[in-house]
Amino acid sequence: MADNYPSSQLSFKAGETILRPTNTAPLHRIYQVVSGFVRILCTDDKGDVFVLRHVPPGGFFGEESLADGKRHYYAEAVVDTKIRTIDTRKMNLAQAGELTVDLINAIGKTYTYIQRISSQRLRNRLAAALVELANSPLARRDSRGKIVLQITHDELAAIIGSVRETTTKAVGELVRLGLIKSGYGRLHLIDLDGLRRLAEHCE
Repeated sequence: MADNYPSSQLSFKAGETILRPTNTAPLHRIYQVVSGFVRILCTDDKGDVFVLRHVPPGGFFGEESLADGKRHYYAEAVVDTKIRTIDTRKMNLAQAGELTVDLINAIGKTYTYIQRISSQRLRNRLAAALVELANSPLARRDSRGKIVLQITHDELAAIIGSVRETTTKAVGELVRLGLIKSGYGRLHLIDLDGLRRLAEHCE
């Protein structure tokens, strides 16, 4: 991640909103995560939350400033997070290339998410989400070296495009398969390879 961007830095506590929907987002301003973890989310007419993607350190968001300035999502700090605001008019060629590659990767992840929604059972989508989050700031190692995710069923539901009740059932399926253990506000990933296999399987 380059450190010489024409930028300023901002800090946000876990749970704080970084950006809100607007029709007049500032043009030529984009954001990069310096540390922490950001989720990009939207809500439907009933108030249900859906996570569109996560942005890890080094990743960018706010791409609507490169187009018409209409923002249809929220950006929220998942953990304590630092971001830099970047004036895209002052970026050099290498920096613009880094931004382009990141946005292309984000588009690819969106296509993968749509494919999972349309072709996979809920438990497979859940497995895929857990595998992805295993490499995020939400993950830590327990005394046996197993990955533990600090996440609730509501948060998981928003990630996999479901509601809490059915997500809880899918969590129970993975528990019965011996892939995870469930605790209050956390999930222990017992068999990461098994989760990967399930994530790749379409039913």
